[in-house]
Order: sequence, then C-alpha cells, then structure tokens
Amino acid sequence: MIIKNVELETVCGITSKLPENIHPEFAFAGKSNVGKSSLINALMNRKSYARTSSQPGKTQTINFYHINDALYYVDLPGYGYAKVTLAVKEKWGKMIENYLQKSPMLKMVFLLIDIRHEPSANDKMMYDWIVHNGYRPVIVATKLDKINRSQIQKHVKMLRTGLGMEKEDVLIPFSAETKQGREEIWELIEGQMAD
Repeated sequence: MIIKNVELETVCGITSKLPENIHPEFAFAGKSNVGKSSLINALMNRKSYARTSSQPGKTQTINFYHINDALYYVDLPGYGYAKVTLAVKEKWGKMIENYLQKSPMLKMVFLLIDIRHEPSANDKMMYDWIVHNGYRPVIVATKLDKINRSQIQKHVKMLRTGLGMEKEDVLIPFSAETKQGREEIWELIEGQMAD
C-alpha cells in the first residue's frame, strides 16, 4: 500500500458523537503500551504521526486517521495499566463499545498483544468482547524483535491457546523495529476494501 496522505481528521472524546464517515474503517485496540501508536505509524509510513509514549494510557480518545482519502485507521484508547480512575476506565469502555456497535463503516478490528507474554485477563476480555460484537479480531503480536526467532512458533501458539482462537483466525507477528508483518496487515486491509 502506498501512503500518499495522512490526516488526523477526527478526535472523539467521551461525549463526542461518532463521525459519519463514508470510507471503510480499520480499528486498532490493545492494552496501554503494547505498541499501538508504533504500529499505526508503521502502517502510515510515518515516524511519529500517532504519538508514542512510554507513559501508558496516552490515547484517551478515539482518533480517526484518514489515509489516502480512501480509508480510516481508528486508534482506540488503550486498556489495562493506564493510571486513571475506574470511572474514567468505564467511560472509555462505553466509548469503545459504542464505536464497535454503531460504526457502519467498521470493517475489521486489529487487537494488539505483546508476543512475549501470555494474554492477560484484560486481553482475553477484550478479545471476547470484540467477538461478542460480531467481529473476528486479527491478532497483531507486537514486539516480535524482542524474542529469538526460534521462540516465535512457541509464543504464537501460547497466544492462540491463551485467547481461545479458532483455527481460521489470523495472527500476525509484528515488529515496529524491522516492520516485519506490515505487508501482511496491509494485504488484509486491501482485501477488505476490495470486498
């Protein structure tokens, strides 16, 4: 996919109304600090368009990035470690749920999980929740460069088993450092757009 232009078009807070987009949307979910901004930057071919932070919980809004005037990458707030109150977390949950249930243009949900660790309770909950909302999430196993090549298969199996994935469900190991996995993600996005 050749990225010609990128624009952060809409930022939805807790009280905002969702935009009525006419182009397909591809959403990215994952716990705080899993590498969501890094993945979105890699997919946009930009170094730091989506703000990356070492401080978990930086994304507190739903951010719509308009790509090539043809599609949207939708960055959902991270879950898990963010140092925010339970009340705020519940509002974020409602905001994400509202988006998953109401956006007519949402084509696919990518769920990012750190390849190094067993899926957390939050990861499992998010996975089940996305499935419950009628989507088969594509798992992006991030931080691939942090494990040895010889461990990849073992870790992939650990994630698939830990999440209870079906055989046909897609899992893509990804590294923000080497960009491994980026082409496969683009192919999935392009395939959905062709439908």
